[in-house]
Amino acid sequence: MLIRIKNLRLRTIVGVNEWERERPQDVIVNVELEFDSKKAVETDNLKDTVNYKTLKQRIIQKVESAQFFLVEKLASQILEIVMEDPKVQHAQVEVDKPHALRFADSVSVICKADRSK
Repeated sequence: MLIRIKNLRLRTIVGVNEWERERPQDVIVNVELEFDSKKAVETDNLKDTVNYKTLKQRIIQKVESAQFFLVEKLASQILEIVMEDPKVQHAQVEVDKPHALRFADSVSVICKADRSK
């Protein structure tokens, strides 16, 4: 089963230019994770699934309390948080930095993890 957290809008210091480090900028986080939902479906119990509310809170805390030079580092840190739950088999994190390039809506970085590899 897939769980998706879509368009989580957060603010953090991210970038290498001086002006980017002066105040938090918008970032948009998308998380997709896959897990074996068999037990959760059978029991209908929160402890048998991936608690996406708790996951969201941990991502917010990390992103908004830290500073990053690279969007790549930010995405990697979020992926680490997602993969801390042993129920997660595969995950993908995409982080968009709106208005990072002139004439473009955003620049995004995607990173993935797979427990079987």
